[in-house]
This record gives sequence, C-alpha cells and structure tokens, in this order.
Amino acid sequence: MVSTIRQTDLTSEIPLPTAPAGDARRRPITREDLIEAALAILGPNRSVSTLGLREVAREAKIAPNSFYRHFRDIDELAVVLIERAGTSLRAIIGRARNRADPNGGVVRSSVEAFFEQLRADDKLLHLLLREGLVGSDAYKEAVDRQLRFFEEELRVDLIRLSKLNRVPMHEPALVARAITRLVFAVGGSAMDLPPERYPQQIDELTTMVRMIVNGAQATNLAGR
Repeated sequence: MVSTIRQTDLTSEIPLPTAPAGDARRRPITREDLIEAALAILGPNRSVSTLGLREVAREAKIAPNSFYRHFRDIDELAVVLIERAGTSLRAIIGRARNRADPNGGVVRSSVEAFFEQLRADDKLLHLLLREGLVGSDAYKEAVDRQLRFFEEELRVDLIRLSKLNRVPMHEPALVARAITRLVFAVGGSAMDLPPERYPQQIDELTTMVRMIVNGAQATNLAGR
C-alpha cells in the first residue's frame, strides 16, 4: 500500500530563502539628512563657506550627484543652515520671554537663554554669529534677514510690555534694533570665551539691555 504524503509535509522541512544582508534597501536620503551631515562636519571655528559638496555627500554616505536632488548647490544648503539657526534661536528666546516675570525678569531670562545656546552642542548659534562676521555677502544677507526677524518680534514684545507696565517707550523699533545688534555683537565676542566667563557676560549684557530700555522710556517721558 502506497502512503500519501501531504504537500505541507514536504515544504515544512525546506527553509525559505532569505535575502543577503547587503541587499537590504536603504531608505532614501532627505534634505534633513544633508543638513545633519553638514552640521556634523562644522566645528566651533569653521565657516560654512569652507564646506565642500563632496565632503557633505561623503558624510551623508551618498554619491555627490545625489546632493543635487535636494539642493541647487552648497550655498543653498548654507543659507538653509543659517535660517535653521535663526528659527531655532527665536523659538528658544521666545519661550524664555514668555516664561519670565514681566516685572523684572524678561531681560535676564532672554540673555540667559542666549548664552545657554552658546554652550549647546547643536552649533546653530555659533553658525549664525560666525557667518554674520566672516561669511560671504550672501551669507551675511541671510544672517541679517534673521536679525530683522528678531527685531520685529522684540519690537512687538516691547510694545506689549510697555502697555502692560503703562510706561510708554520712545521708538520701540529702534530700541529693538539696538538691543538685537548689541546682543549679537556681544555673542560674537563671547562664543570663544570659556564657559566660566559667561556669568559675568550675562550680568553685563543684562545691564546694558536694561539701560537701553530705560533710556527709551525716559526719552519718551521727557518729550511729553
């Protein structure tokens, strides 16, 4: 008598083929991957103008030609990095201002948040400060654009706080410009200082910003 063998009895003993490890498909590279690759290359004293397309591609582990799927050239990537730095810093300082006590702590909390970013690992503030000083004309314009965003946000905050405290302020737009440019000038000098020098820098910058604000308020009162 011939026994019958079920199909499942045969296949259950045969291992299914598996794809070699090297054949696993890698996820596509994104713009964000290239941004992160560029940030990984940048050191504390290196300008984005020294970045090379092939260098960024090698860090991202892609062929150089693949870079052009996401950016026109290395300059476009650099401007995106500057914009990322400005957006990130505005969000951080904005949160610090919103958390602070409007009766006295707004200036200091904002300055402290700025200096916290100087010692942060993401290098974004260093990039913003450095390119504003030594970058190409296109990079300096990108930085200046970010500073104008800071100025406008600060102008709105100064008007809001003046109304809250019932103390009018003379030319809040100019006050915002003076404070923004002062903070970034001090930051540009302070980014190469050791962190133990930061408390003194914070104290001095806080005092200078308050002097600008108090002077603008006094000027407005004197002009009545």
